[in-house]
Amino acid sequence: MKYLLQDLKVRINDKIYIKDPESSALGKRIIEHSILMIQEKGFESFTFKKLGEKIGSNESSIYRYFENKHKLLLYLTCWYWGWLEYQLVFATNNIPNSKDKLKVGIDIITRSIEEDSSFSHINEVLLNKIVINEYSKSYLTKEVDTDNKEGYFSIYKRLATRIKDMIIEVNSTYPYPASLASTIIEGALHQHFLKEHFPSLTNCDHKITPTKYFTDLVFHSLKK
Repeated sequence: MKYLLQDLKVRINDKIYIKDPESSALGKRIIEHSILMIQEKGFESFTFKKLGEKIGSNESSIYRYFENKHKLLLYLTCWYWGWLEYQLVFATNNIPNSKDKLKVGIDIITRSIEEDSSFSHINEVLLNKIVINEYSKSYLTKEVDTDNKEGYFSIYKRLATRIKDMIIEVNSTYPYPASLASTIIEGALHQHFLKEHFPSLTNCDHKITPTKYFTDLVFHSLKK
C-alpha cells in the first residue's frame, strides 16, 4: 500500500480553492506550513499574514490559492478524509469476510496516525491532531448548508457511506447503519480528544485504544 500511495492525488472539490496548491512549490509550502502553524497556534490565532511571514511570501500570494482561512481548513480536512479513504479501500479491497473487513475499517478510522513518507509536504500526524481539535469548525458555521450543497463535505460523507455499507454487510437487519458509521468517525475524534485533554471522561488510554472501544461497541450493537 505504501508504494500505491506514493502516486496518490487526493481529488478535492475545486470550489474550495482558487488555485490548486498541489500545482506549485509555493502551494505545497502553504499547505506544509499551515499544518505546522495551525497545530502550534490553533486555528483562531492562525492568519494568512503570519503564514506569509513564515514562508517568506506576501500575504496576497496566499489569497491567490485560498479565499480565506476557512477554505484552507476545509481543504486540509478534505485531504485528510480522502487520504484515509484511500487507505480504507486498499486495506479492505481483498478481504472476503464481512466481519474481518469491518474490523479493519474500524481500525483505520480510529487508530493513531503514523506519518506517511509518501507526502513530504504533509505531516499526517499533525494533520490528524488538527482534525481532532479543529474539524468541527469547518462545519459548525452559518454557511454549513450552502457548503454542503457545494459538495465541500462529499469526501467525508463518502467515507461514512463506505463504513455504513460494511456494517450492512455484517448485519443487513441492523436499523441504524448510517448513525453507527458516523458515530465511529466522529466518536473516534472525540475519544482521542478526551484521552488527550479530559482523561477522566474516557476509558481510553495507552492500553485501551479508541479502536478497541469502537470494535467492541460496533460488534455488540450488531449482535442485537
